[in-house]
Amino acid sequence: MEIKEVRTKSELKKFVMFPHQLYAGNKYWVPSLVFDEMNILRRDKNPAFDHCESKYWLAYQDGEIVGRVAAIVNRHYIDKWKNKYVRFGWIDFIDDLAVSKALTEKVEIWASSLGMTAIHGPLGFTDMDPEGLLISGFDEIGNMASIYNYPYYQNHFDKLDYKKDTDWIEFEVNVPDVIPEKVVRVAEIVKAKYKLEVLKTKSRKDLLPYTHRIFDLLNITYSHLYGVTELTEKQIEAYIKQYFGFIRHEYVTLVVDEDKNLVAFGISMPSLSKALRKSNGKLFPFGFLRLMRAMKKNDRLDMYLIGVHPKYQNKGVNALLMVELTQTCIRNGIKVAEAHHELEDNTKVQATWDYFDSRKHKRRRCYIKQL
Repeated sequence: MEIKEVRTKSELKKFVMFPHQLYAGNKYWVPSLVFDEMNILRRDKNPAFDHCESKYWLAYQDGEIVGRVAAIVNRHYIDKWKNKYVRFGWIDFIDDLAVSKALTEKVEIWASSLGMTAIHGPLGFTDMDPEGLLISGFDEIGNMASIYNYPYYQNHFDKLDYKKDTDWIEFEVNVPDVIPEKVVRVAEIVKAKYKLEVLKTKSRKDLLPYTHRIFDLLNITYSHLYGVTELTEKQIEAYIKQYFGFIRHEYVTLVVDEDKNLVAFGISMPSLSKALRKSNGKLFPFGFLRLMRAMKKNDRLDMYLIGVHPKYQNKGVNALLMVELTQTCIRNGIKVAEAHHELEDNTKVQATWDYFDSRKHKRRRCYIKQL
């Protein structure tokens, strides 16, 4: 076995494509968009490299790739949280402890050479990247914003002396035929009491004046969450360019006060999982058409981001977001929605799903190892 550092664009492409080999035939794994992955990992494409540095390694056995790992130093994270940690992510390997050990040792040695005290992950450059090793829910289909891995990964990390640092959980929610009366009642009370309204949009163009405000509010509401670092202006511009060009406006819910200040938002998208599987993560020749078709005709929804300004948290504003989104789902034939991962101790957010027919169906873990 040999561990090689990724140094060229062609080697990076092999790094990105390795999961396509490892999970070939697995009906629950969903590939990410290949060009998207390349852009995240390239120093000349990802503005996170203004304050991050990284290294990537591939494991070879008899000339075949059998594993990969990325190591990331996020200087903003270290400055904010005062933790001298290196992140690891994009980690995949065959069921061979020698492979996973060799890969993680590369990260550990590099981290030690930089004077770091621990490594933790799986994490990305930002909280917007996929994070958390799948611990349960292996027979549930994934999505483009989350990690899928085989059950044996957890066993490897346990044997390599990695410990749990935090867990995230995910819920699947059945869309009701009628919005629960209590949710509607709370939404109406909150709307009247705080003079709030849900902004109605007719096209993506109507969203443009609010795109920066969404990310500004995201920076405020997510700032205290595990491992989060605030997005820079360059990162915000990149995300707006990357995602708001094809997002469906009716699945973006914006709540404003009487002065039109943004106080809450929710961003969801019709599930692209089946389309990505059929296209193997590629846009051409037919991937783009499949993605566009999935955006227009679908019965599953992926909920990605929800944020409420601290001033309005714990006051029922979530009900406004849920009523609007549920109405859109009913109107467009959405039957099932999957919530994005939530920290296991975030019981206030999880309480939202008590009013719906829901189930906790996935768990993810961030590991840590002291050096």
